[in-house]
Amino acid sequence: MSRTSLRVQSISRAEHLAFIAARPSASHMQIPSWGDVKPDWRAESLGWIDEAGVLVGAGLALLRPLPRLKLKKYLAYLPEGPVIDWYAPDLVERWLDPMLAHLQALGAFSVKLGPPVAVRRWSADAVKAAIADPAAHRLRDAEPSSYDPRAFEVADRLRRSGWQQTESEGEEGFAAGQPRYVFQVPFAGRSLEEVHSGLNQQWRRNIKKAEKAGVKVVRGGYEDLPAFYGLYTETAERDRFIPRPLPYFQRMWNALNAEHPDRMRLYLAHHDGEILAAATMLTVGEHVWYSYGASTSRRREVQPNNAMQWRMMADAHELGAAVYDLRGITDTLEESNHLLGLLRFKVGTGGQAVEYVGEWDFPLNRVLQKALDLYMARR
Repeated sequence: MSRTSLRVQSISRAEHLAFIAARPSASHMQIPSWGDVKPDWRAESLGWIDEAGVLVGAGLALLRPLPRLKLKKYLAYLPEGPVIDWYAPDLVERWLDPMLAHLQALGAFSVKLGPPVAVRRWSADAVKAAIADPAAHRLRDAEPSSYDPRAFEVADRLRRSGWQQTESEGEEGFAAGQPRYVFQVPFAGRSLEEVHSGLNQQWRRNIKKAEKAGVKVVRGGYEDLPAFYGLYTETAERDRFIPRPLPYFQRMWNALNAEHPDRMRLYLAHHDGEILAAATMLTVGEHVWYSYGASTSRRREVQPNNAMQWRMMADAHELGAAVYDLRGITDTLEESNHLLGLLRFKVGTGGQAVEYVGEWDFPLNRVLQKALDLYMARR
């Protein structure tokens, strides 16, 4: 082992959590409790140790066995992680190669990770212009408002060392994938009044309309998850996605809030005794996510979704959030895409579309990787 190499080893949940807590933010999928949300995967907390024995990086690896195989061989997945120095010039040799060796020793035949490295950003105005431009079919066709050249260097280092970029759309089972494009509202250095003035005119009008109509947004508890779930399944049918089961959200609530009492919140928008919209909110450090949203088609004219989102944004600001993350958006700008309406809704917050470097795979055993690819192709 060279003088500059890092040692990767399994660490305790307490060490992992302490490392995350000492940083401004990390993905909610890189905290120890996220492993409890995914019982079909074996969770492993990884630590990067420097020459002085100091923990300088951490990550949550989810290990899932290859189906129909007696050998204990795993796909190792680090969603939106690990939490390491991604911009280090010796990223591959010092940080990633020791991780691959450790995971291979645990039985991994393939490793998938999602560097939390943003490449390009588009302001709300730039996104609106792209939607209106008939020549722009995808967000990436539009001129970004800013970009980070370091992100291209990260991608180049990964590619040159044998990592393969993946474009996974699925979320279930082995087709694990996180959105490459998200929408975020920057809060750092902005007052709540400045955040409010950043909303577009329609959003501000809808918030006022909801208030006048008597929409009340309240925080719910574990006992309100079935009410959320009823709206969520209606939303799934309307928006054409496969819903997760209710126990998933109950497990998420118990696991995340056992780790930190305010890690996960539930918000409910009431009107005339009926719940019209509901959403979950997750917090890790200064990063707050609007995680899952649900609503009914009834009484949309009272604008419960705008009211609920504004309450969540106000609460996130009060918590000291540096960013309010509305999660995934479509990259497709075609009017025929049923997700374009959701993109327009998020653009109304006045935030920015953000493109990450995406997810990357490293096959440690090409024969087993081929078997996995064949299995996924048949599903």
